[in-house]
Amino acid sequence: MADAETPADPASLIAALTALLDVEQIDIDLYRGPQKPDGIGRVYGGQVIAQALVAATHATPPERVVHSLHAYFMRPGDEDQPIIYRVKRDHDGGSFSTRRVIAFQRGQPILSLAASFQKRESGLAHQAEMPAVPAPEDLPDEMELRRAFAPRVPEKWRPFFLRPRPFEMRPVGSHGWMTGETEPPAQQIWLRAAAPVGDDPALHRAMLAYMSDMFLLGTAMRPHGVSWLDADMQTASLDHALWLHEDFRVDDWLLYTTDSPWAGGGRGFNRGALFTRDGRLIASAAQEGLIRQRG
Repeated sequence: MADAETPADPASLIAALTALLDVEQIDIDLYRGPQKPDGIGRVYGGQVIAQALVAATHATPPERVVHSLHAYFMRPGDEDQPIIYRVKRDHDGGSFSTRRVIAFQRGQPILSLAASFQKRESGLAHQAEMPAVPAPEDLPDEMELRRAFAPRVPEKWRPFFLRPRPFEMRPVGSHGWMTGETEPPAQQIWLRAAAPVGDDPALHRAMLAYMSDMFLLGTAMRPHGVSWLDADMQTASLDHALWLHEDFRVDDWLLYTTDSPWAGGGRGFNRGALFTRDGRLIASAAQEGLIRQRG
């Protein structure tokens, strides 16, 4: 694993992510997701969602494309162990197919996911407008911000905080961990794969599912001046939904806009929208997470 002073090779990061999402079929509708190399703790939720989506895609006719998925996290996953995915073929209609996936580790379910696939068709169309924000070239790279901030991060969190990521990110404004101050419950960030991905649309969709788990939960903490780095905060994703509207490439810049209309009872609700650089709304997300303040 690259350290804070040695930037990782972007092509190697994308190759590693591609390999991580390449689930192995071990029986009919049964798949094994590889473990993350150099695992250092709890499995990132976007990894389990993306691997489950890949398993569901393998069990669906190729002419049907995923348009929505809904997942519940039940237990934290362990990065030192592979994950088993069992697919249930609930329905195949004239236009839509529905698949259910249960992810297991050590015989215990850690995630359940339902995904719907559709034959392509045309129809009525409209979309929300993309907000006006600075171009990614005019914004600082997030990893540079992390390296500058790292001395202020608790030592036990520093390896995770500085772990090389397969996506280049350019935040519009600050993250909650940067300031420790109360801020509006909304944020915007440009993202793209750190290197070219290839031309398989299913892989681009899986990588988008992987990245869609980023930044949502932190949005609900911004009005309270806290972040996941605070010792008294317990945070975890509880559920996650993603709707895929149009084709896209994850190695082109995407603007991820998030907002949190509500928090309470130890939970925060968050929404997200993903736009291409030319303003197309290509996906929407929603997530509720645990934001429990202990002490």
